[in-house]
Amino acid sequence: MNETFIIMRREFSSFFATPVAYIFIAIFLVMSGVFTFLIGDFYARGQADLLSFFNFHPWLYLFLVPAISMRTWSEERKSGTIELLMTLPFTTLQIMLGKFFAAWLVLGTCLLLTFPLWISVNYLGDPDNGIILSAYMGSWLMSGAFLALGICMSALTKNQIIAFMLAIVISFLFVLAGSPVVLDTLQHWAPNLVIDTVASLSFLTHFQDISKGVITLNDALFYLIFIVVCLYAGYVIIEQKKAN
Repeated sequence: MNETFIIMRREFSSFFATPVAYIFIAIFLVMSGVFTFLIGDFYARGQADLLSFFNFHPWLYLFLVPAISMRTWSEERKSGTIELLMTLPFTTLQIMLGKFFAAWLVLGTCLLLTFPLWISVNYLGDPDNGIILSAYMGSWLMSGAFLALGICMSALTKNQIIAFMLAIVISFLFVLAGSPVVLDTLQHWAPNLVIDTVASLSFLTHFQDISKGVITLNDALFYLIFIVVCLYAGYVIIEQKKAN
């Protein structure tokens, strides 16, 4: 566990050693404000809550998380530092987990820096802070699922742009699976079992209840299992490339 922490600390520091993390955080905060106040009609709704903020998180993560995950393995392979990394006294699994937790911590930092929004709704009204807290926790869990998928795609190729595009396309499928457009279309011809299965694989479906303050074991397990599966797939890919 100590080895994983060492890798996590190294990776986390590397994010802030370059403008990458600062630019990412700035874009995240600006886009969060745009989605909340302009597109989400925060004031027009007349309610002291952050639903207009959290409703856009799946779509926000869809484009921003691949931008931070694409460098995790692709950059190591392109620069040739992966050979050096693999000679260090760390296992591939420890490196994989360290990279994941470091990037997930950056995403958590982004969420923490949106605290002025939380303060604002408490100033404007009397929101249910338990619901807001659960939505923050759910959002961080969901960001981990996006991140794990992006890291898996980064392990596939040394081209960061390809890793970025693959992560967006596949993430989009997992988000779109729970959208009303897809589910309404399936209702015309597909049995309920198919519709429920498609909806159960959607980031959107599992986050909707969490954003309203309902954290169920099913929703939490979905994201955790998804993270484990994607990281394991990335681990297998790296191990195969080592063997070759």
